Amino acid sequence: MNILILGGGGREHALAWAIRQNPKCDRLIVAPGNAGIANVAECADLNILSRAEVLEFAQENAIDFVVIGPEAPLAAGVSDALRDAGFLVFGPSQAAAQLEASKAFTKEICDACGAPTAAWARFTDAASARGYVSAQGAPIVVKADGLAAGKGVTVAETVDQAHEAIDAIFDGEFGEMSVVIEEFMAGEEASFFILCDGTDCLPVGTAQDHKRVGDGDTGPNTGGMGAYSPAPILTDALQEQVMARIVRPTMAEMAARGMPFQGVLYAGLMIDGGEAKLVEYNVRFGDPECQVLMMRLGGQVLDLLLACAEERLADMAVNWADDHALTVVMAAQGYPGAYEKGSIILGLNTLPESSFAMTFHAGTASRDGHIIATGGRVLACTGRGATLAEAHARAYAQVDAIDWPGGFCRRDIGWRAL
Repeated sequence: MNILILGGGGREHALAWAIRQNPKCDRLIVAPGNAGIANVAECADLNILSRAEVLEFAQENAIDFVVIGPEAPLAAGVSDALRDAGFLVFGPSQAAAQLEASKAFTKEICDACGAPTAAWARFTDAASARGYVSAQGAPIVVKADGLAAGKGVTVAETVDQAHEAIDAIFDGEFGEMSVVIEEFMAGEEASFFILCDGTDCLPVGTAQDHKRVGDGDTGPNTGGMGAYSPAPILTDALQEQVMARIVRPTMAEMAARGMPFQGVLYAGLMIDGGEAKLVEYNVRFGDPECQVLMMRLGGQVLDLLLACAEERLADMAVNWADDHALTVVMAAQGYPGAYEKGSIILGLNTLPESSFAMTFHAGTASRDGHIIATGGRVLACTGRGATLAEAHARAYAQVDAIDWPGGFCRRDIGWRAL
């Protein structure tokens, strides 16, 4: 098969690495890719938000299967254009991608199908939102109602913090967006990944990530500073509870609205007292959660994604090893605020590359024979082992072998489970 993956981050490197292991994969192209992806696939310079450009590229390169990694092309309708032209695609339609692209849409779906989630309200002007927060008090959660690269959520511990977050959103920090304000939910967060083919649903893994930039879960929220899988708190019984109360009702409601969901549903959950509530949905694999999931799943991922795209998930099962994976994100100094690009990263050529240790590239490029940092989150050092402690040791051994003064990482990834 000729396979095209859209995206150029750590998630797409992990997807490419896993898909490449499957004998069905003959030719693998990733657009735009990055310096690490170039070691496992061809990279193509392509505007992945342009339906016409992606479609033309897929036709010219006789692509058999397209895997859409990030959320932006899904929200732009790239999957619809490809499907309409007869291509096999992994990723939901533009309409179904509203589950991530609009917080308010997801809340309306939850209300309609009775899925447990936080109480909420939506506002289109700052004064009304500020007034609501003042009346409700803190802690309270303020969300930009749109795609904000994982950074549009503020868990405000004071009313003043909430007001600042509201003002930032209406001042256009993430573009032109309304605001969704939610009640604060206490508990432990976990991520649950489910493949859905429009009719059937197949759970494919659990993970927990670390959103805050600093050790001890301190500092501002990021796109994710590390993750581990499986998530101990998501027991088999709790997973079935989530499927029965949240995921299947959501899928039924989406189908009833004429927008059946086909792709991976990433359910962010808050768990307290043995009960789970939905925090939010994403409509793609998380980053860096994808890195730990792919590390554990390996080459079978292609078979699962194909079954999802071909609407035959009912015939599939996931073969899990009794193992653990952990990934540590190395980010550019200053992230998630302002950071410099272009610093040289040394030591990458000394790192192991196996089914137990891989450093996935998220924001890198090759220049003058060197690997340079081009993003905020740059590398994801990932280890797998029989125990989480073993996976932790393998991941941090990679971190310690990298010579990059311009980067930093958290040293406590996995602390809850360890």
